[in-house]
Amino acid sequence: MSDVRPDRGPVKIDAHQHFWRYDPAAYPWIGAGMAALRRDFLPPDLEPLLHAAGFDGCVAVQARHAEEETRWLLELAERHAFIRGVVGWVDLRAADVGARLQRLAHPKLVGMRHIAQDEPDDAFLLREDFGRGLAALGAAGLAYDILVYPRQLPAALELARRFPGQRFVLDHLAKPAVARRGRAAWEPGFRALAALPNVWCKLSGLVTEADWEGWTPADLHPYLEVARECFGPARLMVGSDWPVCLLAGGYERTMAAVTDHLGAWPAAEQAAVLGGNAARFWNLEWERAR
Repeated sequence: MSDVRPDRGPVKIDAHQHFWRYDPAAYPWIGAGMAALRRDFLPPDLEPLLHAAGFDGCVAVQARHAEEETRWLLELAERHAFIRGVVGWVDLRAADVGARLQRLAHPKLVGMRHIAQDEPDDAFLLREDFGRGLAALGAAGLAYDILVYPRQLPAALELARRFPGQRFVLDHLAKPAVARRGRAAWEPGFRALAALPNVWCKLSGLVTEADWEGWTPADLHPYLEVARECFGPARLMVGSDWPVCLLAGGYERTMAAVTDHLGAWPAAEQAAVLGGNAARFWNLEWERAR
């Protein structure tokens, strides 16, 4: 694995985006006010946007609780080299989770995620059966994406403490209330989670927590700076959350809101956050896919 291209320098990776063939029954979370998302979003839609923004590849992340979606994403990754990794879904509560993981095993399967933010029990991540699944995930060498709201950060913290050998990455900074400039309910839990060395963080998803119609890059800067202070440049990675970001802005504007802010950081830190960290966290095979 290398995070440097001999021909053009450090690689750039969009560490968080989605694909789907839209079906209202399969994606019930695409609700009122989200008409922009009610269509298919496939690799040929993303690839020109990705490259125009200067990125070399991406990591596709699950958007529904279905192993069939995971298999489909892996099929897309086989056909499209720019999809460097897949974060899928498996029922971590299943008694046969180990066997399920074996059936899904693939060189580009790099992690799993459960949409815990939608679970009615804020302590869902601490369920005994979920913990058994996390242990199986670690045994399979896969990372876990934490998707929670600020109120669920205490459970995420306890989960990461229980599994110190497991690699975790926090999606969307745990969704702070950017539109309301809210930090009090988010920042203490965020800082506590960041103190654990086995947790990383994606600089993603902030534009859809901001005012969709009126946000500016300056609205995001306080949250980006807290993330830099807490996680440091070695445990941060950038993600577009495309196509969900289209609710609040196009791909280029969404990514520029973060990458332009990174422009004031030292070059080595920029290179790490823009791709090097993702390549190392997921052990992405760049030479093989190039």
